[in-house]
Amino acid sequence: MPKPSLLIFFALAGLSVPCIAAEEFPTKPIRMLVPFAPGGGADIVARMIGPRLTERVGQSVIVDNRPAAAGIVAAEMAARATPDGHTLFVATSNHVANPAFMDKLPYDTLNDFAPVTLAVISPLVVTIHPSLPANNLQEFINYAKANPGKLNYGSTGAGGPPYLAIELLNYMAKIKITHIVYKGISLVVTANLSNEIQVSAPNLFTGLPHVRGGKLRALGITSAKRSAVAPDWPTIVEAGLPGYEASIWYGFLAPAKTPQPVIARLNREITSILQSPEVKQTIVAQGGEVVGSTPAEFDKLLRDDVARIAALVKTAGLRAE
Repeated sequence: MPKPSLLIFFALAGLSVPCIAAEEFPTKPIRMLVPFAPGGGADIVARMIGPRLTERVGQSVIVDNRPAAAGIVAAEMAARATPDGHTLFVATSNHVANPAFMDKLPYDTLNDFAPVTLAVISPLVVTIHPSLPANNLQEFINYAKANPGKLNYGSTGAGGPPYLAIELLNYMAKIKITHIVYKGISLVVTANLSNEIQVSAPNLFTGLPHVRGGKLRALGITSAKRSAVAPDWPTIVEAGLPGYEASIWYGFLAPAKTPQPVIARLNREITSILQSPEVKQTIVAQGGEVVGSTPAEFDKLLRDDVARIAALVKTAGLRAE
């Protein structure tokens, strides 16, 4: 039987293996799973961070787009990946909405992931076709109440931020705008421009040129405060709907049980990249707000949002379509 001192040595050696691995991280390319197609917000954030993270850690960062099932496919891949920091999931607001709309997910939305950082928050803008006799939110609400069943809005599907933004408006303003599903946000905006639908909620950067060109009318942005990109647009709260907020966010998750030193390294590198002048200016110019949170702060947001959206879905009687 080994002497007690040797037993202690072996035990300590066994416990130290993850720490050594964490200090050596990364030892191979990092895969960054993006749950939506190239060109969307999650993809833009990933491709801003990826090359700069490569420079900082000395290993290639590969952006891997897996656009399917409202982000569920990419999320499952991340949840099942080896928890060593070499797989990251670019989560969006869809991630915390999916549990409220899906009877069963192939992973646990909160417990199968380790938060790294909340990266960016971006508001939406509620837009209407300029043919509608409404110059502000209150006039629009009055018109919607006086014309039930005549207004349609578009989104890319139940659970997505544009869907939740308008459904929250429906619920809080006690109106009913009918939902029509499109395959992409660009098709939604095109439908709004042609008056095929009368209402949409694109991200700020997408909606800005159409409002500035007079082709769409902005009722307000969905964030809690005004945007520096469009400071003349009121928030929905300022426009007359207290308590309203429905922004999009983007953040980074790793598989659960990823060693804390690795999470800390990833957090440090990604938040530093986000705060670099070039990246920060690019995000702000597109209507976004750079965050760069701690893992604990991001974890709280995830848990709060899961509960908040579940409550909204139940109270407002929303369902997957």
